[in-house]
Amino acid sequence: MSQQRHKMDITYQLLVSFLGLFLIATLALFPPTVTGDLSWRKTVIGFIFSSICVLGILAVFSPNPCLGILDIGKKNRTVDSDSASLAAHGTSDALQGHHPTCGKYDAHIFRIKNKIFCAACTGLLLGGLLALAVAAVYFFGDWSVAEHSSSLVLLGIVGVSLGLFQFKFKNLVRLSVNTIFVLGSLLIVIGVDALIKSLFLDLFVVSLIVFWLFTRISLSQWDHESICSGCEIENCRKRREVNACE
Repeated sequence: MSQQRHKMDITYQLLVSFLGLFLIATLALFPPTVTGDLSWRKTVIGFIFSSICVLGILAVFSPNPCLGILDIGKKNRTVDSDSASLAAHGTSDALQGHHPTCGKYDAHIFRIKNKIFCAACTGLLLGGLLALAVAAVYFFGDWSVAEHSSSLVLLGIVGVSLGLFQFKFKNLVRLSVNTIFVLGSLLIVIGVDALIKSLFLDLFVVSLIVFWLFTRISLSQWDHESICSGCEIENCRKRREVNACE
């Protein structure tokens, strides 16, 4: 897929994402009246949201198979016979925090002593674990947030908005924004559930959360492609791979 086509797809995803956020903000400010509350609503939504968190956590520990499913336009890529002589950004195939060791991805990682971690994945992992704990208390416990439901939704909207543009941040700030992205999604679904008590609207929010996650992944991939396509290091294999997909 060409970068221009990828950019158009991302623009579409962002428009839909922010339209969804606008609709949710409208629901929070002007909640509709819903009759026929279902007693098992919270249990179902809690199970679905928790399942998404668990899948996200597993994806953090096994990113390559997941990216293989989501990697757009690269499934049919073939590698030249001389690819073995090409270096990944002029160094090697070694990765740090599953990013190339060229120095162009320093904003994507952070260090603890001698170990290097991906800031985004670590943030998503922390957010997923925290979201699981909070979701268990709300959906399967007796935590009541009715008085603060609208505020939770609005806070969640801010968190998701920041998370969609996590690639604009660096290192530990990037980590924090990714954590906030997951927690913001949880705040939205909790707030909407407590405010409106509608299974249909809860499922609508959960569907949007999945769409936001895919949008965030697309933005991250586009950011990586932009970095690699503009690489000026000689014999950069990553740049060759990106250009082969155009």
